[in-house]
Amino acid sequence: MPGRAVAIAAGLVLGVFDGGRLGPGAIGRRRRNPLGPSDAEVRANLAGEASADAALALQELEAGAATAEETTDEPSVPRDLTAAAFFDVDNTMVQGASIVHFARGLAARKYLNTSDLVDFAWKQLKFRVSGKESSNDVASGREKALSFIRGRSTAELARLGEEIYDEIISDKIWPGTRALAQMHLDAGQQVWLVTATPVELAQVIAKRLGLTGALGTVAESENGVFTGRLVGDILHGLGKAHAVRTLAVREGLNLKRCTAYSDSHNDVPMLSLCGTAVAINPDSDLRELAKNRGWEIRDFRTGRKAAKVGVPTALVLGAAGGALAAVITRRKIPA
Repeated sequence: MPGRAVAIAAGLVLGVFDGGRLGPGAIGRRRRNPLGPSDAEVRANLAGEASADAALALQELEAGAATAEETTDEPSVPRDLTAAAFFDVDNTMVQGASIVHFARGLAARKYLNTSDLVDFAWKQLKFRVSGKESSNDVASGREKALSFIRGRSTAELARLGEEIYDEIISDKIWPGTRALAQMHLDAGQQVWLVTATPVELAQVIAKRLGLTGALGTVAESENGVFTGRLVGDILHGLGKAHAVRTLAVREGLNLKRCTAYSDSHNDVPMLSLCGTAVAINPDSDLRELAKNRGWEIRDFRTGRKAAKVGVPTALVLGAAGGALAAVITRRKIPA
């Protein structure tokens, strides 16, 4: 049922873009005022709006399914209609990168080979050590991800996401961050994940954690099959902020009463958008900024040394699922 719901929602939401009104080529065809937003900003805005559309459609379907299956008479928590919490996923809610954990699951199912998996892990290692993303790495990662999903059904991706969450990601949830999310739920507030991870996978994580929903990257599909193109761009930086702003308008949220959580300096636009910002397991740039702005800092790691060295190392070895060690071992074995 969940996989079918995601497939239906993706078809409903992405069908708007399939019709040609705001397809991927629309940006290139649009004559841009040189004093107006850049193409990158236009793509970020489009990604944010598409993410909000997808998130609300998925939420509506999930809510409908939950209502149909409701059997308890327990009183619900009074709703706080104008406040919400927005959580980044990677290294904020989930230890490591969710897309790398997903890649591990795909490799176990023979969807990816060892070199692909090590490449994913290596790029994540570089990002965690430097705190900065390489535009070349982002571009190549985007192309690999899109080539993987091209021609696959939205339902298949949702099904894989559910299986891999239960096998791998469920054990990677930071208990401290999960407790913060529950605090907002107990206060009757909406709780949303905001991530560059595909919205189908992000929605699985949100559902398993009992959260309201997820804002994620939206890939274009036709008749429930991915085309291999994005709607706008990866949900990242300004795109996340625009997605949160769009969702707030549609849900009637007061952003001054909302809280945003992230580990990355790249998410400063989203953090700055909300009345309260909290740095979770922050990178060095975000830690410094949080101190300067008086933002709360929560670090659930075992120590700064472990955060800088041990976590990335564990990420690579864990993400590769022993594949990297196996490659090294094979090289040491004499022919």
